[in-house]
Amino acid sequence: MKALLLHFEDETLEAGRLARAAGLECAVIERHRFPDDELRLRLPERLPGRVVVYRSLHRPNEKLLELLLVARTAGRLGAEHLTLVAPYMAYMRQDVAFRSGEAVSQRIVGEFLAGLFDGVVTVDPHLHRVNTLAEAVPVPHAIALSGAPLLADIVAQVRPGAVLLGPDAESAQWVAAAAARHGFAHAVCTKVRHGDRDVDILLPEGLDVSGRAVVLLDDVVSSGHTLAGATRLLRAAGAASVDVAVTHALFAGDALAQLEAAGVGQVWSTDCIAHPSNAVSVAPLLAEALRQIGVA
Repeated sequence: MKALLLHFEDETLEAGRLARAAGLECAVIERHRFPDDELRLRLPERLPGRVVVYRSLHRPNEKLLELLLVARTAGRLGAEHLTLVAPYMAYMRQDVAFRSGEAVSQRIVGEFLAGLFDGVVTVDPHLHRVNTLAEAVPVPHAIALSGAPLLADIVAQVRPGAVLLGPDAESAQWVAAAAARHGFAHAVCTKVRHGDRDVDILLPEGLDVSGRAVVLLDDVVSSGHTLAGATRLLRAAGAASVDVAVTHALFAGDALAQLEAAGVGQVWSTDCIAHPSNAVSVAPLLAEALRQIGVA
């Protein structure tokens, strides 16, 4: 048997797309929650030597425990090589201790995953001060893909000639990659963060958006405050339209409503996280990565 793809029931659609793209059989991990909140998981009785586990790590805390239980059980059932496909990778933001005593979650979670898996495939991990995914998750096969070019294709179809704008300096890498795909004009805003929900945004100096379509592009939308603030500035500057293209559609709380209230027209996202805004599938990218490391 080729590698088997294991997934949880709540990600059946996404895992199914990957299985079809990679030519893999897939099986559901049975999951039961006891009244005391403990979990019971059940995998297939026998596993091939190579196993792929699909689990996107938004709302990550319980999922990390699931991965511990799955990986250790898979090894006992015959799996010799385990690959994690986590289209969204959690806990990558904090790579240093900003205040004495803080946990450096990137290093801790990365080492935790490296102790369970031989390979990790993800999309647009939020890395700041490290250059590669392997530095954050030290496994033999660490592959970081990008959804930016796929989002650029949608922008080219729906908003040809748009200006691509990143909300802050951290978004520059994704904006540049998307812009290069179709030759879009692009720039990034300046952001000053005072707290999780308190940010100031400044548009790039000299940027004229009057009468133009603008697409705000980023790797993730969580609270939506940054993009909403940028949208209001763009609307005030005369932008004909403002849309959002994002790899990871977290949209915590009322984030989507805030964007709409600020004047955002359309929101396009990848299916790294299932959401009504999903406009493109990353399954072909993930499948190619699995072929690169020899598990598809």
